[in-house]
Amino acid sequence: MPQASDWEDAEDGEGDDALRDAGAAALQDAEAAAFETRSAQVPAGGHGARLDRWLVGLAPEFSRSWLQTLIAQGAVQCDGRVQTVASRRLAAGQRITLELRPTAQSTAFRAEPVPLPIVFEDAHLLVLDKPAGRVVHPAAGHWSGTLLNGLLAHHAGAAQLPRAGIVHRLDKDTSGLMVVAKTLVAQTALVRAIAAREVRREYLALAHGRHAPGLVCIDRPVGRDPQSRVRMAVLAGGKPARTDATCLHSVELAQPADGRTTVALPVSAWHCRLHSGRTHQIRVHLASLGHPLLGDALYGGRPALGLQRQALHAARLAFVHPVEGDWRVFSAALPPDLEAAWQALGPWALEAAATILQKREDT
Repeated sequence: MPQASDWEDAEDGEGDDALRDAGAAALQDAEAAAFETRSAQVPAGGHGARLDRWLVGLAPEFSRSWLQTLIAQGAVQCDGRVQTVASRRLAAGQRITLELRPTAQSTAFRAEPVPLPIVFEDAHLLVLDKPAGRVVHPAAGHWSGTLLNGLLAHHAGAAQLPRAGIVHRLDKDTSGLMVVAKTLVAQTALVRAIAAREVRREYLALAHGRHAPGLVCIDRPVGRDPQSRVRMAVLAGGKPARTDATCLHSVELAQPADGRTTVALPVSAWHCRLHSGRTHQIRVHLASLGHPLLGDALYGGRPALGLQRQALHAARLAFVHPVEGDWRVFSAALPPDLEAAWQALGPWALEAAATILQKREDT
């Protein structure tokens, strides 16, 4: 079975919000009747205590923070009346009733009807073309609507697999190809192939700044930025990381600054091949060269060419099928926002990208 140490880091972790919120509210109402309740009378020793602090003794398995959330959600009653103020002082003899609603984390790993853009599927694996904006795995701020939730709904076997068969990830705002296992045999083989650098992952990116055409082998360790936990950085004590980045084309465009003037926008088009899979690896490596991705505010990029997300797409994925044993190659076209941005660089950029990807198809 795959071990925790085998997993690759995430490369580089909206639809109809009103409908989704309404559906979530309906689900919450439907489930409310099934929640366990716990009730107790405030003893003399609890007189004058804050509601949230007193509830810690009633439900010690929950954190005080989550109990405060339950109070705000109306899950607590005092003598039959809903109480929504955590700091309310209690009186001896009052009866407190608490609905033990589960935390978002505890319900994250459940099936949801999330669309899965399937490129290929057989009995052993899936290849998906993940859209930008879709989170792969539940995490803080994204406990539902993830790719994992969709996999649990797609096939029953996903519930029996670690991470529902996910063996590598893409950042939320990175689009493109992912392989997902459907059996433990396939998952184990794919995890080992990724760890052995036998899975070929190739990306197309647009970055700020001009650069001479050609290959740049970026072999720089990547670790957590000591100044910001949401960022990664090139660090001497980081994990080994290598990206083969080929500058395909660069050009200086004129971008409107306001209604009357324009500013120069130097842009370079890149093909990147991962030899490791550290968190935000391509984003960090290109930024370390002075070429942050267009739209990647976290690493110094700015919105440009209509892009509001990082200009990164997992365009090609190749690996040995874990059961059939043959070499499989998959490709995914640029999504509309990136295609429009690449077209702004002129036809040569897209032709160069297609050429370099085709050259690597059988290698």
